[in-house]
Amino acid sequence: MPFRPDPSLPVPPAGADPLPLQGLTLLLVDDSRFTCDALRLILHRAGARLRRAESLEIARLHLNCYRPDLAIIDLGLPDGRGEDLIAELSQMGFAVLGISGDPAGRDPALDAGAAAFLEKPLGSVAGLVRLIRQLTTGIGPVAKGEEVPVPAGDPMALRDDLARAARLILAPGDPAYARGFVQSLARASGDASLEAAVRDSGTPFDRARVARMIEDRLNRLRALA
Repeated sequence: MPFRPDPSLPVPPAGADPLPLQGLTLLLVDDSRFTCDALRLILHRAGARLRRAESLEIARLHLNCYRPDLAIIDLGLPDGRGEDLIAELSQMGFAVLGISGDPAGRDPALDAGAAAFLEKPLGSVAGLVRLIRQLTTGIGPVAKGEEVPVPAGDPMALRDDLARAARLILAPGDPAYARGFVQSLARASGDASLEAAVRDSGTPFDRARVARMIEDRLNRLRALA
């Protein structure tokens, strides 16, 4: 489903093209609501229409219905690897931008056929918009303007992702996916201590410690609600 426009977003800086991505449809394949919310804030203000899929299966259903101008694909997904979808789409002539909270994902994404790769947390708003415009239209950079950071995601979206992380980290299933999801979320939200804890977790005892850290963060966010 497309996100609704947010009228509360800041006005672009003077001298910048107010709608540099107007008319573009982007497909974002990412299982993190927190990351998707931050991208929504940018892309809607730039004029793009954004649709989200949280898994490979849902992404393929989207692609049966329409052709996006650009697919932005996270590498760690609940039902497989984003590199597989990147390879499929690049062979079909789609423009693809790979993203990941793991910097080691750059080479696999590019080898699979991504035109570019971005590491979470994302950098500046203007830099991201310029890259997307170049990948989709081939037009040179928009007026540079002020390099403001990518806005933080909605705290409620972070709360939802943390609640999911708490379930994943102790649940049976793919431990690599669970660790990747939590580590990527920690990087995207600027939580260095949680990122380090999940990176170093290798035993059930370590994962229980990570789960306690996640619960502490959830309790703080609940207190703000």
